[in-house]
Amino acid sequence: MDPCPFVRLIVESLALKLPLASKPAGSGVHPSTTPCFCKIRLKNFSSQTALLPLASLSDSHPESGSSVGFNLDPSALRRLSGNSTTLYISVYTGRMGRTCGVRSGKLLGRVRVGVDFRGSETRACVFRNGWVRIGKGRDGEEGKASAGLHLVVRAEPDPRFVFQFGGEPECSPVVFQIQGNIRQPVFSCKFSASRPRSLKLDHGNNTKGWLGSFGSEKERSARERKGWMVMIYDLSGSPVAAASMITPFVPSPGSDRVSRSNPGAWLILRPHGFSVSSWKPWARLEAWRERGPIDALGYKLELVTDAGPNSGIPIAESTLSTRKGGQFCIDTSVVGEILSSSCPFHRGFVMGSTVEGEGKVSKPIVQVGLQHVTCMADAALFIALSAAIDLSMDACRLFSQKLRKELCYDQQDYIS
Repeated sequence: MDPCPFVRLIVESLALKLPLASKPAGSGVHPSTTPCFCKIRLKNFSSQTALLPLASLSDSHPESGSSVGFNLDPSALRRLSGNSTTLYISVYTGRMGRTCGVRSGKLLGRVRVGVDFRGSETRACVFRNGWVRIGKGRDGEEGKASAGLHLVVRAEPDPRFVFQFGGEPECSPVVFQIQGNIRQPVFSCKFSASRPRSLKLDHGNNTKGWLGSFGSEKERSARERKGWMVMIYDLSGSPVAAASMITPFVPSPGSDRVSRSNPGAWLILRPHGFSVSSWKPWARLEAWRERGPIDALGYKLELVTDAGPNSGIPIAESTLSTRKGGQFCIDTSVVGEILSSSCPFHRGFVMGSTVEGEGKVSKPIVQVGLQHVTCMADAALFIALSAAIDLSMDACRLFSQKLRKELCYDQQDYIS
């Protein structure tokens, strides 16, 4: 398998110095306690927002700061390579968001950084490293007691494997590897909507607690979605990964939605030992339906460890719009300090997968960082995870709505 060339543009070590107030702030807030943030824009990409920690006036090299990243795929690289482009950073004081339809933040100043991606597919490039003066000083002159922004702007090669499901995961599709215009089949999927009797899990390393209600014969409720499973096979027909729904998706009492307090859950599994029916948990995915002004699918992903269910390593937690869908992503540079030294993933991009909104045809596109794939079985785990998060959009559908027949083993529960 050969990866596709990707480049990651990173804006990091973001910190802000504010001049001391020349007179009492009165009923206002002293600048040193005012929340600050910045908006970062790159042409043809969605803007990103980052909080700006305040640095002391004597701090010449901030040890920590916020960071954001832009992922440039091969088409973006072709579009931008050979032409210098500009990164815009707008710095604001005040709170993020809007109040009564008006932006809460006050613009302090803007910074422009030229970036040139020629050769960035094979070597790292640093475009800016250090302090930049922004805004105007107390006397109205640029640079006199003005604020300062610290930033590092750099690009680094980030090759990735790209896969795409040939159909919706519940339709048992073939999975292709994508390289430019070449589509090569590498995996096949088998979806089932009934609990498989032959699946055996290895409990030798304290992983039984991860199973939740898996294996229970007792019916918790007539209104539940359970028993879904996706098996991933290589081209020889050998199973190499699986996603198994181990906690049913059930509505909270008096509601028709899966709540965060009682989420459904999947185990992402890899073969264990020499038996084709013996499996070992690799990760656990929880999903639920968020309440609030934006209807969303909430999720949390943890790596399973040998120490048991209370020692999982959190690697992703966010939401996806149930109407528009979005991008499920594992990016350890975003998760930050909660990963600790026990996380097996290198810092940076790990995996991303497209997720469509409710009622839309979904053929997930999956990207996996090169450093996280040593063999086909490694890639298969991420394919199984992609199928699980895609199917969670259906599992968290309001229980007042019916599912398509491929997802149901009870013929009364599906729509034609």
